[in-house]
Parts: sequence; structure tokens; C-alpha cells
Amino acid sequence: MHAFDVLGDPVRRRILELLAEREHASGEVVEVIAAEFGISQAGVSQHLKVLRDSGFATVRPEGTRRVYSLDASPLRDIDDWLERFRGFWTQKLASLATEIARGKRDRTDS
Repeated sequence: MHAFDVLGDPVRRRILELLAEREHASGEVVEVIAAEFGISQAGVSQHLKVLRDSGFATVRPEGTRRVYSLDASPLRDIDDWLERFRGFWTQKLASLATEIARGKRDRTDS
């Protein structure tokens, strides 16, 4: 599965956000995702499997629990792909920063 296909799903993006904060046991992920999206434990497990199989997450056993953590490697691939498009917004962001600075300066001069 292509990285953008993985990230195209809001449930998987939310799981990645959780894993970016810290490691989580699968039960913790299920609890949050079930509450936010109303999907079953089996559904969350399928999303975790996709994240594992696509390299976005790793899992390790800890006693009877399975603990998931983020693997950022596929995100670097996406970042590399996005690099060719950054020029389209870099200049606009620089212009915005200039206008914000000008506005702050104008307010303090008044």
C-alpha cells in the first residue's frame, strides 16, 4: 500500500498522531479510536495491521500486551516527495511573514 493511501484514512492518521505522542498499548489505541470514531476493536486492529505492514508502526510484546510505536521512516519518504512542491508555498509564507512583521511594526508606531 502506498504511503498516501495509508495516510488517506482519518482513523490511521489519528492513530499515528497518538503514536507520535508516545508508545501506546493496543488497548489504549482501541479505547481512544473507538470513542472518537465509533469503530470496533477488530476494526482498530485492522488499521494497526495496515500501519505495521506499511512500516508506519512497530509493535513489541510486553507481557500480555502489544505496544505500538511510530516509525517515521515512511514519513521521510513523503517529505522527500513533497520537497518538489515546497517552492509553491515557500515564497507565499515568506510574504506573509513580511506582512505580519509590517503590521506589528505599524501598530507599535501608532
